[in-house]
Amino acid sequence: MKGQIRKALSGFYYIYAEGKIYQTRARGNFRKLKLSPLVGDEVIFESTSQTDGYILELLPRKNELVRPAVANVDQAVIVTSLVEPDFSFNLLDRFLVTLAYRSIKPIIYITKVDLVNEDSLIQAIQATYQPIGYKVIIAKDNREAIDELEALFPNRLTVFMGQSGAGKSTLLNQILPELELKTGEISDALGRGRHTTRHVELLEIAGGLVADTPGFSAIDFLSIDATELPREFPEFVALLDQCRFRECQHLNEPDCAIKDAVARGAIAQSRYENYQQFMAEIEHRRPIYKKKK
Repeated sequence: MKGQIRKALSGFYYIYAEGKIYQTRARGNFRKLKLSPLVGDEVIFESTSQTDGYILELLPRKNELVRPAVANVDQAVIVTSLVEPDFSFNLLDRFLVTLAYRSIKPIIYITKVDLVNEDSLIQAIQATYQPIGYKVIIAKDNREAIDELEALFPNRLTVFMGQSGAGKSTLLNQILPELELKTGEISDALGRGRHTTRHVELLEIAGGLVADTPGFSAIDFLSIDATELPREFPEFVALLDQCRFRECQHLNEPDCAIKDAVARGAIAQSRYENYQQFMAEIEHRRPIYKKKK
């Protein structure tokens, strides 16, 4: 049978197929083949009952995440607060680049709006990201914002991520009250929230699937290389063929369409400065050496 892994726990994989959940294990040779099933995987399995089955084959993935450990993700809600912790264009762009690299559609969800007296920051966020195609939800009215968010769930697998303390667990609890995720207070010393770990499960919500565990809160660029980075900025992509050099990195090269667009205000200065920083991080990272067996 063909099905989808909806939960993984203690070596068991719970597969949804034909309206039922089957408890299975992975075949013994999966470890030898270095295959690790993930929640969200489409699989071929056999089962003599709903409590006794084996995964025979993992079908090709379109993407995967490490935290939360989920495969075949369609979209990610980046939960970002205006204050406590303070909003960061740099951190948000890190999330956006990482999701673009994995072909995951981002949704920017802004929280703690009631703690800010003026709207200039909200307007700056909207002006920076909406014109280049990103969905931005401002949670001024929680119920209205949640309704707007849930309208994006049908027929998609959605995960949540964002800076610690920004309200990921709070938002998930509002969508799924039965989760009762621990939220905790912000650590004054560290300026970030405390993590709680739990298994990952996909739950049916508003016609789609939602991972019930908040995802990563910090980003580094371990996989993206310097030639790929410009293609993860959608406002760059439309102009890439207008640069004089095919392999232009949009830093010091002459006749660069990206730098010209920044100078004209067609590309946000903050986005370009973050691009420069990310490129420097990629070029100066240490190579990763795999140990010999």
